[in-house]
Amino acid sequence: MTATHRWRLLLFVLLSVALLPLRAQTAAQVVDIPTRPGVTQRFVHLAPDKPRAAVILLAGGHGGLRIFPNGSFGWGDGNFLVRTRELFAQQGLVVAVVDAPSDRQSAPFLSGFRQTPEHVADLKAVIAWLRDQTGVPVWLVGTSRGTQSAAWAATQLPRADGGPDGLVLTSTILSDPRSRAVPAMPLERVAVPVLVVHHQQDGCALCAFALTPGLMEKFTAAPRKELIAVSGGISRGDPCEAAAYHGYNGVEADVVGRIAAWITAH
Repeated sequence: MTATHRWRLLLFVLLSVALLPLRAQTAAQVVDIPTRPGVTQRFVHLAPDKPRAAVILLAGGHGGLRIFPNGSFGWGDGNFLVRTRELFAQQGLVVAVVDAPSDRQSAPFLSGFRQTPEHVADLKAVIAWLRDQTGVPVWLVGTSRGTQSAAWAATQLPRADGGPDGLVLTSTILSDPRSRAVPAMPLERVAVPVLVVHHQQDGCALCAFALTPGLMEKFTAAPRKELIAVSGGISRGDPCEAAAYHGYNGVEADVVGRIAAWITAH
């Protein structure tokens, strides 16, 4: 092989590697579906080949991701579930990263809205769309404040009425002086499998790991339930933000893999 050929081969390899993230991003699609009268719900959709299940990813904080038509985010791209969306897809899961609906695209976004009939209707529409498009089980997956959306919807929507096939709660809001925390919800209504994932060193005052056993006891009707206690990783900055243990910083791939394995185990 001549020096010219070697340089050409090296250039080809470098370009191929550089383009890998772009190829991954081209699989993403921005979808808008009608929900309530005059309201649409936007989400980023990733569809791997031969999917095993689908997950609706619900970010924490105020939840106003402000998804642009090109699939980029105006806010929240560092959130645990937002930044790991491609890891979920690599596990063979169809992904929908859900924004605030069209009538909540300014402050306070989903704050004060997560436990309303309107929010439940929006999530029901996303569940229905994914079921129609994929034919696979659809799970709600929330993190931090997103657990208040996911858990509440699961209490309000039985599977037979368009509800989810399963529920995953990560970094659950276990106490909250401003609104109803997840353990205060009527969790005995949830009759689908429930996975709770929580970092043992979560430093967020609303998410003390010591309260997770009490949460698990509330899911009396769940046919299958488990608590995965996470350890390790890196904690930086605000203990309630995504760069801390609260957001599984440094152990994302392991956590996503364990969630995917649990969802697809049965």
